[in-house]
Formats: sequence, structure tokens, C-alpha cells
Amino acid sequence: MKRISLPMTTEKRPASQHLPMTREGMAARGWNEVDVVFVTGDAYVDHPSFAMAILGRVLEAAGFRVAILSQPDWRSCEPWRQFGRPRLFFAVSAGNMDSMINHYTANKKVRNDDAYSPGGRIGLRPDRATLVYCQRAREAYHGVPIIAGGVEASLRRLAHYDYWSDTVRRAIMLDAKCDLVAYGMGEKVIVEIARILDQGGTVKDLRRLRGVAYALGAKESQALASGRRHPSSIPSGGRQSPVSSSEEPQPSTDLPFLDDFILLPSYEEVKADKYAFAEATRIIHINTNPYNAKTLVQFHDRQAVVVNPPALPLSQEEMDQIYDLPYTRRPHPSYTEPIPAYEMIKDSVTIMRGCFGGCTFCSITAHQGRIIQSRSQESVLREIQRLNDDPEFKGIVSDIGGPTANMYQMRCTRPEVEAKCKRLSCVHPTICKLLGTDHGPLIELMRQARAVPGIRKVLVASGIRMDLAQLSPEYLRELAAHHVGGHLKVAPEHTDPHVLERMKKPPIENFQGFARAFRKASERAGKPKQYLVPYFIASHPGSDLHAMIDLALFLKRNGYRPDQVQDFIPAPFDIATCMYYTGMDPFTKEPVYVARDLRNRRMQRALMQFFKPENWFEVRKALIEAGRSDLIGGCDGLIPAHPPREAIEARRRRANENFSGEYTHAIAPPRRNTGYRPGRKTARRQIKPGRAPKQA
Repeated sequence: MKRISLPMTTEKRPASQHLPMTREGMAARGWNEVDVVFVTGDAYVDHPSFAMAILGRVLEAAGFRVAILSQPDWRSCEPWRQFGRPRLFFAVSAGNMDSMINHYTANKKVRNDDAYSPGGRIGLRPDRATLVYCQRAREAYHGVPIIAGGVEASLRRLAHYDYWSDTVRRAIMLDAKCDLVAYGMGEKVIVEIARILDQGGTVKDLRRLRGVAYALGAKESQALASGRRHPSSIPSGGRQSPVSSSEEPQPSTDLPFLDDFILLPSYEEVKADKYAFAEATRIIHINTNPYNAKTLVQFHDRQAVVVNPPALPLSQEEMDQIYDLPYTRRPHPSYTEPIPAYEMIKDSVTIMRGCFGGCTFCSITAHQGRIIQSRSQESVLREIQRLNDDPEFKGIVSDIGGPTANMYQMRCTRPEVEAKCKRLSCVHPTICKLLGTDHGPLIELMRQARAVPGIRKVLVASGIRMDLAQLSPEYLRELAAHHVGGHLKVAPEHTDPHVLERMKKPPIENFQGFARAFRKASERAGKPKQYLVPYFIASHPGSDLHAMIDLALFLKRNGYRPDQVQDFIPAPFDIATCMYYTGMDPFTKEPVYVARDLRNRRMQRALMQFFKPENWFEVRKALIEAGRSDLIGGCDGLIPAHPPREAIEARRRRANENFSGEYTHAIAPPRRNTGYRPGRKTARRQIKPGRAPKQA
């Protein structure tokens, strides 16, 4: 497997401008063609927190001409033609978020806003945007290679469960008709793709790259199938079921780009057999370490999909090169409305990427990798200084962190062990003794950052890994004294030990210990009013009504009233999604309780906000169903014995919303009875001719 690097131009550049979004923008640069058209479902923001900005700048630094096609009208292929035929390829991404999660809530209702669109408006990208964008690109220019990437494509690179259709869907490249999927963060692979195609290579020449997935042609798939040990047997739910899978690496074939690989259960098998789906999930996730992962092959009918091992982690020098590129840090000037996601992160600074937490419900590890990749202190300070030079900057760095704020420069202390390790989490069930957990480099960086002249405050808004933070009292003191803007976000996620085990999260006692330590550190810093904002998840696999009632009691006893509630959404590729679909743990094959119906999910969500009057009826229903009527009324109860007025009004309002329409009547509040007067303008009785009025 070919290893690639990022040699880029390092000379100082003048103040940059946005990459062109229109034909006129191309002409202003003196271009008559572009090398790459980057299609994205997000508004174009030239900030290193946005994928199109990083990848566009990396390609630009490597000497390629890049145009940005942002949120195009997908009802026609004409927007794909506005830059002319791209010389090398179309790069397609649904955006920073999966388009389905971006569009729909956990209850499958349309969201009211889109944080990555101007004005937060919805409807500027289609459902399953990667499929639509790739198909329009193919329609616009036949023969131009199409490379799909981003979170949506990465997490669908093999057969996967789709929550919104409640089916197992094929690998995305088969439906999108793209030539290649570049999964993961993508800086290395997109530059190498451009170089190979620029040197006259073809799409088939890209198959040796790390971090890519592709589909073999019919003849190639047939040749591969004929030389494989096919089928073999794995146990299925206590029975013997023929599933064409072999976890042992397969020997070489006459296909030179496949040296050895692991054969996964086929698409047809994982769709028909949930045990096969769970087994495929297990194999996929133990092959995510780039130092020891094998190539994975999964047949879809007679066509094989191949996933190469992940790209190797970026070195510190490569991270510095990427984040030192000349970003304008602003949305494209053509936008007249604010972009909510940009407003939130415009003054933030990323110091690292990756996460070794391995939470089963989180896609960060699957997308960014579990190996921490950190920038140098000098690179971070340079970015803060550039922020400070901006006349619109107010002197407050809104966040200095990454996926997790306190994993900066933490790596395995034994590289030879790291190269062999298949552990999915370095901190669960216990913190690995080989993990470097020194907070010293991070503490020094925080001190240097707030010492930059003109900087008033450097905040930490990213989540804190509490079990790691408690290993360093000095870090906690620095954090509480200088880097908390009134509240600190943490994620205990639940209280039930069985649910936390399914999540790969530490016990709730860990959160309680952190809360005490943070409170003491805040008091010593003279800031006793600082507080924690804990995040919890409802309806996660393993969580039933009894577990949620225990969580509600914990919240009440500790005085927590969460404003926001996270409902578990089964995102493709996640281990927790496999539990949701199959009802079993993919590693132990033990059964797992799953709250699948919306009624149960509504009750779990309401229990987390039991204190809201409008949730009274849902909470009461949940308590009665769980046999906990003792928690209705009384000082120790979760809800009062009788519904408050707000609860009745909320139920009436929801009823009106559910039954509103042209041929329905709204349920009105009680009013004085004036009798039935159909077709009358008033409630007064009409006097018929020849009849005397009724005497009072």
C-alpha cells in the first residue's frame, strides 16, 4: 500500500482571497479552466473548521486550480457546468454533516434550520446529497472522474444500516456511481489523487492509495470470487449459518492491487442475517488502526467493494502546514446572511484531531481516527496572532481544542505496541497503562495562548474528557482559573452502568468526582459560580424506562436541569447503530435492549426533562408503565400528583398541531356554552316570522 506525504509550498504568501465560486471568479484569476471542482452541501466558508476550505487550500498549495461549487441547485446539472469541464476530477461532499442527520431529528421530523446554510435556511441541499451530487456530475460531463468524500460517504463505504429507511443499504459508491470514495479526513489522499491524474494516470491507478474505497468491475469481481475460499461458516445466533466471511487474510490473486485482504459477509448476507451484520461490524472496527488494518472486501451480488486501510496519521509538521495555509477565515463575500455554524466557530482554534475514546455512538473515531494528531505550539500561537491582527476580532478566543479539548499530544508511549494494538478505546474499561496522559504540553500551550498581547480571554468550549482531566490537578486549576466562560461542557451521557458499558463510557462516579474537583478548583480561583453543563443521551441501546428513571432521579438529586436533550440517532457505521439494528453487541453477541418505537423514545426524552410542565403527561405515562407510581406526587416524586395548567395547555397545543388541516377543527379551550347556532353570525336566537320572542 503506497504511503503518501504532503510536500507543499512553504514560502510566505500574500493576503489570500477566496477560491472562485463563479465563472467570473475564475476569469478574475485569469483561469480558462480548473483542475478540480469541489462540490459541497455547505455554504463556502474559508475557515479551517470547514472541509471544503482545508481540502481546497491543500490542493491550491500543491499547485492545482480549485473552484468551489457550493450548495448547487441539484434539480439540473447546469450548475455543474458553470466552470467548464474540470481537467482532473469532481470532488463531492455532502458537507460537514451527514445530510440525513442534518435534515431530520431522531423522530424523523424535518429540522427547522440548517447551521451550515446562509440564514440557517433549510432546503439548500437534497437528502442523500452525495448520491445526487455524484449523479449530476456524471450527467454534466461524462468521463470526468468523480471522487466522493466527507462524513456521509466515509461512513457508508460498506453495506450499512440506514435509520431513515430502516433498511440495510449498499455501499455508497454503487448507488452514487462515483469512481472512488476517499474516506477519513482526506488531505493526503486528495493531493495524491490529483497528482496521479495530473501525470496521466487513470482511476485504476488510484486503487493502491490508503484511505480509499472502490468497486471492482464485473470481470475483476468474478476473478476475485473464483480464487477465494468461498463460502466458509461462522456461528449465527447459536446455529450454523453459511456466511461467506473469512477474517484471516486471503492469499494473493492475479489482481496485483490486492495483496491480502479480509472477506466480509456479503451485502445479501448482512441484509438477511443480523448476526452476519454484527460480525461484519466487528471485523470492520477492529481493522481501523492504520498501522495494522487489512484491506476489506465485501461482495454485493457479483460485484466486489474494496476498502483499503486508513491513511496514516498526519505528522506534526504536516498538521502545521495545513493550518498555516492562508485562510481568509470568512464566508465567501457573496453571502448576505449570517451562517450559524461560522458564527459559532469563527474565533476558535483547532489544536488537534482524532479521539481514542472509542465511544460506540460517536463517528469521530471512525472518521478522524483514534490516533491523536497535534499541531505544534508555534503553529497554534501563529494562528492566534493572526486572529488578533483582524480588526473585527474582539480579543476572545472562543475555543482552543478539538474533538476533545484535553487530548493534545497524547499518544501511546510504545510505538511498537501501537502498531499491533487492536483495542478500540484507550480509556475503556480502564485507561491503558501505555497511554501518555501528560497534560503538561497542553498546560503550557494554554498559558502561552493567553499571554499573546491583545488576547483578553482564551476559552475551552470543546468537551472535556473527565477521566483524563482528573489525572492532572494542575490542568484542572488552570482550566477553572482562566479558561471557563461561566460554564464547562462535559458528557457523562448516562447513569446506568449497563448503558455506560454499551457506550464505552466511564461510570457515573467518575463524573461526580470530576464535578467535586471542578467546584473546588473554581472556588480556589475565586469563581464559585462556575458550573458544569452535562450532556446525556436518551434511547441509547441498553437504555430502558427504568434506566431513564434512574437518570431522572440523579438529575433531581443533583439539581441538574438540562436545557437540551440528545436523542440517540443511529448514524451509519457506528457500533451503537449495529446494536440498535441487530439487538446485540457485535463483539460479545449478547442481546441488547433497544427502544425502537417512537412512543418509548418520547417517554425517555421526557424523563430527562421531567421538570418541564409540558412533559407531565409523558412522564406520568412512563412512570406508570415502569411500575414507579411512587414517583408521582410527594416531595420525592418526579412530578406533582395533578397536571399543572401548562401541561394541559401544551397537550391541547400539540393536539391542534397534529390534527390541523383544511378539513379539521382546532381543539379550542373551554368557553361559556352559548348553544348550537349553525350558519348564524351571532349566538343570539333568531326570531321566526309570526312567533313571539321568548320572555326572559
